[in-house]
Amino acid sequence: MTEKSLPATQLESRKLTQADFHRLADVPPELEWFANINNPKTQRAYKIDLQDFTGFVGIHAPEEMRTVTRAHIIAWRTTLEQRGLAPSTIRRKLSAIASLFDHLCEKNAVTHNPVAGVKRPRSTNNEGSTPALSDLEASELLVFPDDTTLKGKRDRAILATLLYHGIRREEVSTLNVKDIHPRGGVPHLNIKGKGGKIRYIPIHAQALRLIVDYLEAAGHEEDVNGPLFRPLRNNRTGRLNKHLHPDSIYHAIVKPYAGLGVHSLRATAATNALEHEADIAKVQQWLGHANISTTRLYDRRKSRPEDSPTFRIKY
Repeated sequence: MTEKSLPATQLESRKLTQADFHRLADVPPELEWFANINNPKTQRAYKIDLQDFTGFVGIHAPEEMRTVTRAHIIAWRTTLEQRGLAPSTIRRKLSAIASLFDHLCEKNAVTHNPVAGVKRPRSTNNEGSTPALSDLEASELLVFPDDTTLKGKRDRAILATLLYHGIRREEVSTLNVKDIHPRGGVPHLNIKGKGGKIRYIPIHAQALRLIVDYLEAAGHEEDVNGPLFRPLRNNRTGRLNKHLHPDSIYHAIVKPYAGLGVHSLRATAATNALEHEADIAKVQQWLGHANISTTRLYDRRKSRPEDSPTFRIKY
C-alpha cells in the first residue's frame, strides 16, 4: 500500500503536531549524539566515559559541555593517568569525548573540538594480549564436536565460520541463509559489521562444507530469509526459527570446546593469516577494523621464537 492510498485520517495521525516539532527541535545535540550510537556495547562504554568526564569537570546539564576547554581535557587525562588506567583505556575515553565534540562541531554548537591536539598515551604493547590458538589446536578444535548429532554439526560449522573468517560473534549471530551467496562465481559471506557496515568475505571451502552439512541436517537450507545458525531448543517460548544469541555462541559453544573467548578465535584467524603472508591492509578490511593499528596487534611475526637472533648465533 502506498502513502497516497492511505486514508486521510492515517496520514493526519503521522504528522508532527506543533508541540512535537518544537520538542524535537529543542533536543540538545549532546543527547542527539548519544542516541545515534547504534552499537549497545559502544553506547554503554561511551556512557561510562562521559559520566567519568562530566563528574570530573562538574557538568550537570548537556549544554554545559560547550564550555569545555582543552585545559579541562588535559587535566582529566592527567587524572586518568594518576588513577593508573591502562593507556588503551585512556585513549578510548578521550576518543569518546572527541566523538561527542566532533558531532557538536558538525551541529555548529561549538567552534572547535577541545580534544584535538591533546596527546594520547602510547600503547605499551605492540602486540595484542588476546591469546590465539596454534595451528594444531585450531585444527583439533574443528573436529572436537560430535558430527553425528545436529548440535555437533552446527557447532562445527560455527567454529569453522569463526576460525576461517575472523568475524565477531555478533556477526555470526546475525547471519541469514541468504547471506551465503556467490560473487564473481565464488561463495561469499555477507557480513553486517559494526556501525552497519557491510563487507563481503569469500567462504573457506572447509567452512562451506561444514555449513552445508549442518543446513542439510537441520532442514532449513531453503529458508533463505531465515537465520543461518539457530538454537536447538527454546524452553521459554519453544520458537527455534530465530538467530542464535551471541552469548550462546560464547557460553554454549566456544567456551566449552575451546576454553577461551570468541575473540581468541578472531585473533587466531588474524594471526594465522598474517603468518602465512596475508597483506596486513587486506586483513584490516577482512576483520572490519577502522584503523590498521588495531590489526597490527595481531601481527606476531616479529616475536616468533624461531626467528630470534638467538638461533643465529654460532660459536
